[in-house]
Amino acid sequence: MKQPAQPSRRRFLKTAGAAGLGACIGLPAYAQARQIVVADPGGPYTAAYRKAFYDPFEQATGIKVVNVAREAQPVAQLTALVETRNYIWDVTTLTLSADIPYLESKGLLEPIGFTAADVPGLIPQAVTAHWMGVDIYAAALAYRSDKFAAQGPASWADFWDVAKFPGRRSLRRSPIETLEQALLADGVPMAQLYPLDVERAFRSLDRIKKHINLWWTSGAQAMQAIQNGDVDMIATWNGRSQAAIDNGAPVKIVWNQGIYSIEGWGIPKGTPRADMARQFVRFCADGARQAAFTDTLAYGPTNTKAFELIDPKRAAILPSAPQNLQAMGLPDPAWWAANRQAVTERFNAWIVG
Repeated sequence: MKQPAQPSRRRFLKTAGAAGLGACIGLPAYAQARQIVVADPGGPYTAAYRKAFYDPFEQATGIKVVNVAREAQPVAQLTALVETRNYIWDVTTLTLSADIPYLESKGLLEPIGFTAADVPGLIPQAVTAHWMGVDIYAAALAYRSDKFAAQGPASWADFWDVAKFPGRRSLRRSPIETLEQALLADGVPMAQLYPLDVERAFRSLDRIKKHINLWWTSGAQAMQAIQNGDVDMIATWNGRSQAAIDNGAPVKIVWNQGIYSIEGWGIPKGTPRADMARQFVRFCADGARQAAFTDTLAYGPTNTKAFELIDPKRAAILPSAPQNLQAMGLPDPAWWAANRQAVTERFNAWIVG
């Protein structure tokens, strides 16, 4: 995050940290009118978003973008923001399959004010009435090639096979993606995952639970674990694994049986800076801006025109590369919208049980 240059902004951030931006009624109008706070997952995301979206948007509009790190799963935090009207941020990253159906059904998001037809090149799946996706990512298996020099795990069944592939393991501390991985490990074909057989998934998880050395809760934690060699194999987002590779770690990504989805921007319902937030979301639909994002973080763009500006070697390591995408599957947003709360409660109880 850039450090504030003027005292008034420094005072503003101090006040926001103490009481929340929504409570800063006494601030001068200009301090509120020309600034938005954007929540992102931190780590390499922040660097990528700052380069591709935050700084260019500031330069184009004069609207300052302050970025803050949000929780790994932001739905509960966003819900609390809206219910208390304590708008500590105005835009946040949200996932199409895991977050949007639920948040839209609860009326917790602002309309973004445009459709895919308004932006040439933007894929239709990347836009709803209240959200726009800017990148395609994958939850995929990754492993340390220095641990498995000859042949590493190539599927979730291999990840579950502690005899053939001994080593320290890590899974996400969330049912999202983890239930799918458990079913794939148990032999369920990708095309037959949904509706998820929850009982079968938990039986599969029971078999691997005692072998999991780390249940990670943030992408930054997952990246550090595989980069530092704290674990030998991990289920995490490909951008985090690629960041470890870019940092020199001997890590290999396995696209086979990956779960891909689309991540993008949503605006909490009622934020007083919604109009500026909408400007920001629309700005991020631009193909050139999304191409710049892929330079830093290895996630695929949702605007196909971005590929005209991406080096072919770089494009080949993105989830949206055809050879990678065809090995993966897309989650069912409707299933997760209907079952998210129940399976999350069960998963959380199972973790500590």
